[in-house]
Amino acid sequence: MTTAERTTREPDVSRRLLHSSATLSYDPATEIDWDAPLPDGAYGLNPEWSTLYGTPLWDEMTEAQRVTLTRHEVCSIMSTGIWFEMILQQMILRDQYAHDPADPEFQFALTEIADECRHSIMFARIGEKLGVPAYFPHRAILQAARIFKSTARGEVAYGATLVAEEVLDVMQRDWMRGENVLDIVRTSSKIHVVEESRHMKFARQEIREHMAGISPRRRARSAVLIALVATVIVRSMVNHGVYRAAGLETERAVRAAADNPHRRAMLRTACGGLMDFLSDAGLLNRPAIALYRRVHMI
Repeated sequence: MTTAERTTREPDVSRRLLHSSATLSYDPATEIDWDAPLPDGAYGLNPEWSTLYGTPLWDEMTEAQRVTLTRHEVCSIMSTGIWFEMILQQMILRDQYAHDPADPEFQFALTEIADECRHSIMFARIGEKLGVPAYFPHRAILQAARIFKSTARGEVAYGATLVAEEVLDVMQRDWMRGENVLDIVRTSSKIHVVEESRHMKFARQEIREHMAGISPRRRARSAVLIALVATVIVRSMVNHGVYRAAGLETERAVRAAADNPHRRAMLRTACGGLMDFLSDAGLLNRPAIALYRRVHMI
């Protein structure tokens, strides 16, 4: 893509996204009934999305354990979301540093950052409401992420962003319709799905722009880097501490989740659209596919 084509197409996309933000956005502080009591039997997420659903261990669990597990699982996923949204905001700010403030791309980038701040606060308040502690990735991952957020550029930064957004989007589309899911999770999922749809469009557009005319070597390297980040995100989503919180033997639960064919199938379904896009963008080579297969994203 030539420079002229980029300047013609990109503002059009960003203007549409800015218009969408102005006409359809939510304030979690007022959209969610934070004072409503929590029904005892409501799940944190659809049972089908639990890491243990479909295993013999799930069959052995009491209903109270299942409810507790899913509430801790959803809060763990949200904690991972907060962690990555903070990384995302820093990458976007660095990418837009010293750009023309009148550019629609610059303005939507700041709009996205504002959205992500509200989403992070929303997720944090849900964890607080449910009385679930913050779950963080392993310390080594946290430290490696400091390097990544300071160095990732172009298609790698936006590709990593898209991975996190796409996987969570598919999950939350189910959660927002789950009749046995907590209202607080259903409403927050609806808010996140609507607003993240714009962020995903923005990320896809940025990836296409950055991929135009790059060398085969850079294309191959970027494909692998994005896949590496994807494996870290997927492995970090559900902290092992959620099993202990549900009164389960942690090592047995971790093994059951890792060997759960239902969980693997759900992940592959969640990643179908993402893999199609990465393939079309030229970011799905053999080493990347091998990494995605390790975490059952493909």
